[in-house]
Amino acid sequence: MSTLAFSIGSCSPSTRTRNLERSEKPSIKFSTHQQKHQQQPKKLNHEKKPEEALLRRREAIGSGLCFGLLLDVLLQPQPSSASEGSPSPPCELTLAPSGLAFCDKFVGYGPEAVKGQLIKAHYVGKLENGKVFDSSYNRGMPLTFRVGVGEVIKGWDEGIVGGDGIPPMLAGGKRKLKIPPELAYGMRGAGCRGGSCIIPPDSVLLFDVELIGKA
Repeated sequence: MSTLAFSIGSCSPSTRTRNLERSEKPSIKFSTHQQKHQQQPKKLNHEKKPEEALLRRREAIGSGLCFGLLLDVLLQPQPSSASEGSPSPPCELTLAPSGLAFCDKFVGYGPEAVKGQLIKAHYVGKLENGKVFDSSYNRGMPLTFRVGVGEVIKGWDEGIVGGDGIPPMLAGGKRKLKIPPELAYGMRGAGCRGGSCIIPPDSVLLFDVELIGKA
């Protein structure tokens, strides 16, 4: 900020004009013959015009340079802080005794999730190969369910309500979950039809969960 302020201040057109007027103001000296005939306005005006035009051109150039410098400063990419869209650091998963791994991408600001509470949550579900098999964001509607009572897979209940070394999620929080098969769909898989499954048997599932809060 100090650099920007200094650049703009040093290029102020009014300051440049005063400096030019002091340093480049034309000095007209009269010869003895001219002193006797000082009343020759046409010749004197003719001599002043080029100097005045030069001064005006220099003022215009100075103003243009200052404006260009200001644009360069304003259009320069500014370093952004961590809160203004900078990439999030890698999320290191913590492995709980149950086999569930979790990582808080963003700790919430509201009340914690309570067992039996009706809540809303957005999520993206992926297989280990990165393939997305479900997303509430794509549907434009969060999932509403009672948490901790078996309405969803065990890995979700444990990953949101907490317990066994896992803290409960807070409203507004975003958490990454890595759920082993025994806390997900196990040997049966999910979405199976005609020998093909959306979630194959014994799949490890990756979820990005955003707790909206109480429904």
